[in-house]
Order: sequence, then C-alpha cells, then structure tokens
Amino acid sequence: MVKEFINVNKYKMMKMKLRNFALAVLALPMVYSCTQSGNQQTDDHASKTVADTVKQCYTSVFEGDSATMNVNIIDSTKVEGKLMIHYKEKPHNDGLVRGEFKGDTLFVDYTFKTGENPTEFSNPLVFLKQGSNLKMGVGVIETTMGRSYFAKDKPINFERGKFEFVPAECK
Repeated sequence: MVKEFINVNKYKMMKMKLRNFALAVLALPMVYSCTQSGNQQTDDHASKTVADTVKQCYTSVFEGDSATMNVNIIDSTKVEGKLMIHYKEKPHNDGLVRGEFKGDTLFVDYTFKTGENPTEFSNPLVFLKQGSNLKMGVGVIETTMGRSYFAKDKPINFERGKFEFVPAECK
C-alpha cells in the first residue's frame, strides 16, 4: 500500500513537471517574438523620430504682450513643445503644447501654470498656418467630463486672434 501511494505521488509529480515544461516550451517562442518585434519597433521609432522631426521656434508681440513657442513637428503633423505668454499687466503663462495639424490648422492642448500659482490649467488653442506664420484663432470652447475643446458646430475666427506667430531663431 505504501509502495502504491509512492508510485501515485511520483506519477502526479512527473505529470505536473511535464505539464509545466510543455507550457514553458510553448510560451518561449511567444516571449522571444514579442521581445524581438518590440526592439525592432523601438529602433525604428527612434530613427524615425530623429529623421522626421523638425524643430521650429516662433515669436509674437501684441500691444505690450509677447509670446514664444518652441515646438517639435513630428512626421509633419504631430506637434509638441513649449509656449510662454508674457502679459504686460497680468502674470505670465508657461506651459506645454501637444497636438496636431489637420490640413493647415494646428489644434493643440495647452497645459500651463500662471505666474507663481502652482495650479495647472489646460485650454485648447488653434492656429492657422499662413505661409510660415501661425495665426491664433478664437472660438467657442465647450467642456465635457473635464476636457475642453472647440465646439464642432461653431466657426473659429482667426481675424480676432491676439497673436500671430512668426518664425524666430531657436535658442
């Protein structure tokens, strides 16, 4: 009886080891292929980012207020960078822009801090590309679930925009 019990336990142990070994063998190609494609994708992305990224800097002045925007344009559509607005009579805004071109219009989210206030704010901004300049637009902003965006059924007015950004030397 004891011998039979030992044989059953050996059989169960061997069966469990064999099952774990089979799972490991089956998982190995999947793990290997995931790491290989991941490395390739990372390498491709890194080289593409370097090759397809253009750094562009802009400046604008309007009635004593000034602004500078330094952005990276990736694949000629995606944009990310910094925007600093210095108001003559109000605290300045300093923050990040992220967005993309849709045709000749640049839509970005501007996440910024005002003056010494540690609170971060976020607003959508829109710019119309006119030659090498970017003209800021004014439009109706709606907010849903804490996210602000331009109303889809309301036109954006680029004539009322405060800033017209012109290319500048990057510093």
